[in-house]
Amino acid sequence: MVKSKLHSSPPLHDGLLLSLHKRGVLKASFPEQAAQEQLPTLLQSAPQTVYCGFDPTADSLHVGNLLAIIALLHFRSAGHHILAVLGGATAQIGDPSGKTTERERLSPDVAEANTQSIRESIQRIFTNHELHFHHSSRRLGTVTVLNNVSWYKSWDVVGFLSQAGRHFRMGTMLSRHSVQSRLKSADGMSLTEFTYQVFQAYDFYHLNQIYGCKIQLGGTDQLGNLMSGHEYIHKVTGEEVYGLTIPLVTSSFGDKLGKTAGNAVWLNRDKTSPFELYQFFLRQPDASVEGYLKLFTFLPLPEVERLMEQQREDPSKRLAHKRLAAEVTKLVHGKEGLESAKRCTNALYHSSVQALEEMRDEELQELFREAPFHELLLEPGTTVIDACRRVNAIPAGPRGYQMVSDGGVWINHKRANNPEQVLVPKLHILSNGLSLLRVGKRNFYIIKWLSL
Repeated sequence: MVKSKLHSSPPLHDGLLLSLHKRGVLKASFPEQAAQEQLPTLLQSAPQTVYCGFDPTADSLHVGNLLAIIALLHFRSAGHHILAVLGGATAQIGDPSGKTTERERLSPDVAEANTQSIRESIQRIFTNHELHFHHSSRRLGTVTVLNNVSWYKSWDVVGFLSQAGRHFRMGTMLSRHSVQSRLKSADGMSLTEFTYQVFQAYDFYHLNQIYGCKIQLGGTDQLGNLMSGHEYIHKVTGEEVYGLTIPLVTSSFGDKLGKTAGNAVWLNRDKTSPFELYQFFLRQPDASVEGYLKLFTFLPLPEVERLMEQQREDPSKRLAHKRLAAEVTKLVHGKEGLESAKRCTNALYHSSVQALEEMRDEELQELFREAPFHELLLEPGTTVIDACRRVNAIPAGPRGYQMVSDGGVWINHKRANNPEQVLVPKLHILSNGLSLLRVGKRNFYIIKWLSL
């Protein structure tokens, strides 16, 4: 076994590494000696290839994964080539890191569908970064998105164990923290999960051989897997490779921002809209904003300092929060996504009729995700009470009529307390053919009017 140590102080010889440590994007480097000497020299000598893996255990990545993508983008901006590896194969094995129980088995069909969805999301973020955030004259490195199914599909079990398995030692594998914690649990650990570190190590080896990749990024919970890859490559080739860890993003309560923590914020629009993503960052507590600006945006550190100084001078303007929310939303969903988030914000929180008129059907449904959506034929003489009854927004009979008369119904942010009022274009029906009906404080209904 190669004896190596984790090094957590910032390397001082390379501007990129030092900058990423200052921002908090990189937490530690592995192994110690290389982190101090060889890695900075390597990064300065020529463009390198850096990889990070993403297992498609769901059909979308989440905010907890975003920092790894941002780390890759920092390397790309510095001229290095990046590989985003989707674990269509390893997702079917299941990473035990940070888990107290074994994951549900993922079928090949589900893994493939998830992989395709995540591939589109990652490529969208890479494109948004290139369009909206790369202003340097330095040439960007290349981007390659891979699926590790492509190099496992030709293997059989005996062949793989015969070639790769002989380079792994049981004592070392058993000593990994992810293994130790599970072995001590009531359910123990399956052979399938136990072999996960072998597959991730082989991924690194394959990328090293085919793409010349010498650097792997991973969360701090992936340290054992990074070590396995380093040791495997060193044994087989004698070559030195490197692991860089990224901090796990936590909420203000110290909870991991992951999809299994019950507070997931997704990167796919159909699961978390641009508005919801924008609001998530806008609502971060003051104590988190400066750190998140350094982690989740590409703003130069002096600009972050200026923003925080402006925030301290007038906290009520929430300038730092707004900039954080805008930068992240634009990276994930592009300029159109940011504009959509701002329209939804104005429509919901500032009662802007203009914002409602500018919204598409899709945006209204995202904004009022739980609201029923109805397409109705606009017949001559349709009244407020007719509209309410046709979407079952009020009780039948006198009680529903009284609810409208008592002022319990709003249409497009304006109270509609005359049940017999005929719907008026531009007041009750916006220029985009939509009506936003609200009954009480929280019951919304979206109506798309179809002309005769």
